[in-house]
Amino acid sequence: MSETMTLDSYLAAGGVLTNPYNVPPRYRAELMKLMATFVDSELAGAAGFADIINLGPGIKERIAAAKIVLEKTDDAYRVLSIMGEFGADTERYANHHPWTARLARDADIGASRSEHDMRLAVFNYPFVGWTDAVIMNLLMSQAVVEQLAEYSTISYQPLAEAFRTIAPVEAHHGELALEGAVKLIENGDADQVQRSINYWWPRVAVSFGGDDPRRFELLKSLGLRRTENRVLRDRWRKTAMTTLERLGFKHPDEGVCVNL
Repeated sequence: MSETMTLDSYLAAGGVLTNPYNVPPRYRAELMKLMATFVDSELAGAAGFADIINLGPGIKERIAAAKIVLEKTDDAYRVLSIMGEFGADTERYANHHPWTARLARDADIGASRSEHDMRLAVFNYPFVGWTDAVIMNLLMSQAVVEQLAEYSTISYQPLAEAFRTIAPVEAHHGELALEGAVKLIENGDADQVQRSINYWWPRVAVSFGGDDPRRFELLKSLGLRRTENRVLRDRWRKTAMTTLERLGFKHPDEGVCVNL
């Protein structure tokens, strides 16, 4: 950064920051919010999958679920370590958050967050069985692919590098879910699969959030966003629709929450 360029101008021009000591307060606040949302979602997601490991129909499926729990926890720890460099109390994440807490199955909270943490709204809903967990993982993993592609280019270089490391791990979770979905179909569980698609589709769609033009421009000027939420959601929708169609399923109207 040149001596005559302000930090704001530097970031707006695509500059990157590399340590927590030279970030302005507003930048720090937005960066911490982004990291907390990711960490809390990963830990809540891992807790949900931990509860269904033994519901897997076979050893291979249980290994896959356990692998997802391990890797989501590890991904959370990777980003949490960066939060610790900014002064976050990382120990509280392990012991003082109710990661297994869930709402009633028929709750409809839109994109609002939990009163306990910053997890995405989708991680407040419970699974009703193995099929349900597989389908949620299939749809949400594809959403995470789009979100991590966006976050892998942010201006805080250590975090961008962490997200680039995490991205292929999360993408593999979607591959495991696809394998699981194919096996469910082969086992004659197609009706249950479709019901789970109907339930999770709108809840995953809303996880991208809405678009506030002023806030987006702020985040863009800080180098923390490049693509609007609606664009990311549309990309996910096209990918998810293609996947479901290849499996022989329909996608519901994402504007309607279907309860199971």
